[in-house]
Amino acid sequence: MNKKLTVGIIGAGRIGKVHAASIMNFIPEAQIKYISDPWEGAKEWVDSLNGPIYTANTTDIFKDKEVEAVLICSSTDTHVKYIIEAANAKKHIFCEKPIDHDISRIQAAVAAVEENGVKFQIGFNRRFDNNFKAVKKAIVDGSIGDVRFVNITSRDPGAPSVEYIKVSGGIFMDMTIHDFDMARFLAGSEVEEVYTKAAVMVDPEIGKAGDYDSAAIVLTFKNGAIGIINNCREASYGYDQRVEVFGSKGMVNITNNLHSRAVISTKDGVTGEKPLDFFMDRYTQSYADEVKEFINAIVNNGELTTCVADGLKSVEIAKAATESAKTGVPVKL
Repeated sequence: MNKKLTVGIIGAGRIGKVHAASIMNFIPEAQIKYISDPWEGAKEWVDSLNGPIYTANTTDIFKDKEVEAVLICSSTDTHVKYIIEAANAKKHIFCEKPIDHDISRIQAAVAAVEENGVKFQIGFNRRFDNNFKAVKKAIVDGSIGDVRFVNITSRDPGAPSVEYIKVSGGIFMDMTIHDFDMARFLAGSEVEEVYTKAAVMVDPEIGKAGDYDSAAIVLTFKNGAIGIINNCREASYGYDQRVEVFGSKGMVNITNNLHSRAVISTKDGVTGEKPLDFFMDRYTQSYADEVKEFINAIVNNGELTTCVADGLKSVEIAKAATESAKTGVPVKL
């Protein structure tokens, strides 16, 4: 039997638990040696897993030569520190988005990854969703011709707390960043200009915190394609995730995932299910698939779908979108 890849997880919050479950239940090629988190309840949860070792000190992970890869699932303000420490310890890195809110700090992380020659994957899980992968396939195989428009609708079922928004980096860094990455992924080109119109339509407290809860963004790509993203922190009918790509030969689009496809038709009307109400339900499989690719790329020295440059590009676009929203004019990248 081949030796399993030994990994450490930093962060025992919601996403750390998701990735731990993925490795333990779906990825037999890997084993978790450590889970690190200073949170009070973390030890009890880690002990309940009957396998991984709990530590409050991330140094235990970085110093242990058995640990070959690290999954960074902690708060954004810690990402760069841990990326640099992991890279310098010659450990491969999976990091949740965004890498950081500051471009110069991200560049320091990029440099550390490149200097040490370790593999790096950023957690843009939507690239691994079967629906989005089908859209990408239709583009790559030429079914719809040259891409002309990428239309993305992304709306949450409800706004997060204002306390969270104050530290999230804002709607473009926290929410739209996934859409920026997906727009680049589908357009197959880099963004050269961003124009944003943003408003506060859901909760006045979000505006008082200096953020927006609704936005429309127009992206101009270097290949001539145009991207249109619309976001809202609240959709009364559930988690709204739709994409349409229009090209010179046709169009491909995906609709929302539903609890079922059953449609009831009566004399009173035609009704169906609402979309799934939570991102963890909508993208459950994609979280497992992205980590599986990360592990397999290390074990088999393969390529990764996302890299450290993708993390940098998405933040650059988010910064430009924020500037455009504030100034009311397009921003060049």
